Amino acid sequence: MNVLQAIIIAIIEGLTEFLPVSSTGHMILASSAMKIHDDEFVKTFEIVIQLGAVLAIALMYIKRFFQSVDIYIKLFIAFIPTAIIGFLAYDFIKDVLFDPIVVSISLIIGGVVLILIDRRVVNTQSKIKSLEQISNKNAFYIGLMQCLSMIPGTSRAAASIVGGVFNGFNKKQATEFSFLLAIPTMFAATGYDLLKTPISFSAYELKLLGIGLLVAFISAWFAVKIFLKIVENYGFKHFGYYRIAIGVVFLIFISEL
Repeated sequence: MNVLQAIIIAIIEGLTEFLPVSSTGHMILASSAMKIHDDEFVKTFEIVIQLGAVLAIALMYIKRFFQSVDIYIKLFIAFIPTAIIGFLAYDFIKDVLFDPIVVSISLIIGGVVLILIDRRVVNTQSKIKSLEQISNKNAFYIGLMQCLSMIPGTSRAAASIVGGVFNGFNKKQATEFSFLLAIPTMFAATGYDLLKTPISFSAYELKLLGIGLLVAFISAWFAVKIFLKIVENYGFKHFGYYRIAIGVVFLIFISEL
């Protein structure tokens, strides 16, 4: 991986981490298209730079975490299923599921689901006034839905947003809860991956990681602001159409390799 490739991958990560289109899937597909050798560093790079995107959300919503301790409880409960299943299935996910074909199929299936979900929430009113009012049981169910995102191409954002919609949130609340849930999820995923990866980084690799973190932070900051406006005005269906289109394109691309 060279510097330009690192920047491109980091831009993709920042732009897609909080959109329901699968950042991991896009990075895998982009790496395949740029013929980046899929070694341990590249896999770790794609996970570590997610911290840059998550830091953008943490700063953007920092005031939110000082309003009530209840939000910490709800996020912790929603995080539990991901922590358990992620720990148990880590090796299988990283060794088997990080495959362009799996990603493409997941993108298409997830796109269909988003289109159907969009129809459900068009005129749906929220059952609660704030995120803290969701029950512990429903928070746990959202966490279970987020576990589907361990299949690359599914999208952590899409899975948790769909979970939020089915558990009482309107589209804006589901989106914001997905943003906040990303903070413990991605910090834990990155930390665990670093512990499990028996490699020492060279000075050049550390440079790539630094560039990736910074670029992902900047691109995520702008992507989130734009995404919220799109969701409020247009819903999720356009992201569904995009997922289907990009999934089909990459299936064709892969078949011709």
